[in-house]
Amino acid sequence: MSDRLPVTGRWAVPGLLLLTFATGLVDAFCYLQLGRAFVGNMTGNVLLLGFSVAPGSGLSVAGPLVAIAAFVTGSLLGGRIGRAGADTGAGRRWPGATFAGEAVVFTALAALLGSGLLGTRGVPRYVLIAVLAVCLGTQTAVVRIMGARDLTTTVITQALAGFAAGSAVGQGTGASQLRKAASVLTMLAGAIAGALLLRVTTAGVVGLAAALTTVAAGCFLLGPPPRTRNEKEATGAAARP
Repeated sequence: MSDRLPVTGRWAVPGLLLLTFATGLVDAFCYLQLGRAFVGNMTGNVLLLGFSVAPGSGLSVAGPLVAIAAFVTGSLLGGRIGRAGADTGAGRRWPGATFAGEAVVFTALAALLGSGLLGTRGVPRYVLIAVLAVCLGTQTAVVRIMGARDLTTTVITQALAGFAAGSAVGQGTGASQLRKAASVLTMLAGAIAGALLLRVTTAGVVGLAAALTTVAAGCFLLGPPPRTRNEKEATGAAARP
């Protein structure tokens, strides 16, 4: 894991995996309920745009386009948040605060969906796609700034490739390989859970994503900071006879 993580790996890894599971939930909701669009997986949206040119495909162009534009907007916002956190001396808690804000948005959307004030057809559909894509774009940018290469929370292609390549040539450490595998399996589990839960409740899927994101934010807000290199060296020296 990166030295730029705001908390120790024991807190960061569970937090990032919770965000990954939440991404699987939200993408399942958007793809299955909002007309074939992803809000976390932009590769999927680009492919959907390409597939839509086939006559009779029935695929929407508007949904993926809205998702891509909103995701880019969220990524720009995440970059600004990261720079502001560094410039203002916000310490190591700004990622957790960002994830907490994301959880608040998810909670609000779940409440609106559950109350019937927000639907999944017409204009509200695109509102949902846009808001969720902004959230996941921001999340992706923040995780990238933290340098969590093994657990990106929204992109598993690189994790899967890194796992396979590391295994084949023996260059990946056991810990990094385990994290990459966990990232893929967690995303899969989130997508499965979302697809099954949608048979019972729509708002509940977004609500569960909100709850998991809240816990993830807590991991980054409450977790202890990682040890510095000097502290690690001092600990190693004390352990040697």
